Amino acid sequence: MNKQPTLAFIGAGNMARAIIGGLIDNGYPAEQIWATEPTTAKLTDLAIQGVKTSDNNSEAVASADIVVLSVKPQILKSVCDEIVDAVQTQQPLIISIAAGIMSPTIDHWLGTSNAIVRCMPNTPALVQTGASGLYANTFVSDEQRQQAEEILAAIGIALWVDEESQLDAVTAVSGSGPAYYFLMMESMIEAGKKLGLSDEVATRLTLQTALGAAKMASSSDVDPGELRRRVTSPNGTTEQAIKRFIDGGLPELVDTALKACNDRSVELAKELDQ
Repeated sequence: MNKQPTLAFIGAGNMARAIIGGLIDNGYPAEQIWATEPTTAKLTDLAIQGVKTSDNNSEAVASADIVVLSVKPQILKSVCDEIVDAVQTQQPLIISIAAGIMSPTIDHWLGTSNAIVRCMPNTPALVQTGASGLYANTFVSDEQRQQAEEILAAIGIALWVDEESQLDAVTAVSGSGPAYYFLMMESMIEAGKKLGLSDEVATRLTLQTALGAAKMASSSDVDPGELRRRVTSPNGTTEQAIKRFIDGGLPELVDTALKACNDRSVELAKELDQ
């Protein structure tokens, strides 16, 4: 970042710690980061790195240019009630990674007219290979959009959506997506074992193949469909496996699975926003 705004992470769980770690690894000054938790013992490692720590959320917000709301959705309202005065005084950019709570609701809880970015990260962020979807409300400036994007880029890629409702689709594709791949890995490992491989060999081959395929797809100038066609020789071994996947309805199954995930994300947002 060109400028180094002061950041306050309200809640220091796994995702917040991943973002903080990614920022520090990328050269962000630890002394310009606050992290809060009710139990300060959980903040020991961050304090050792030079991060300012506190059990007082308002104290952290009062010094912040950017506030990252990284608490569970169920307690977000109580946290907002606690910091609303400090937010209205300081007028920071608010970044929320609390799933399901819509930006108008957060804005209402924080006194209205706040610059808010909602973010849907995923668990590979814990190893700096995350994929995050971002949505900005109308109060977010171009500079603040850039700041939010650069913060989330510390843990992977960060992509903007135009409508807040599209974060439900982000949840379906990338938010929940790692579990889909883990299921595929599980299935391939078990199939490999049935074909005679040891658990260790089947597991290591499966995981390395997943890693290699993802790297190839990420670095290629063609889409995954073309990559699949290039390794599927006519009448070859790969073609037989691909044919079984397609005949078994895999593309349609993926479509219905992601729609179910999207629909449940919409339902949960309605429940949490009540």
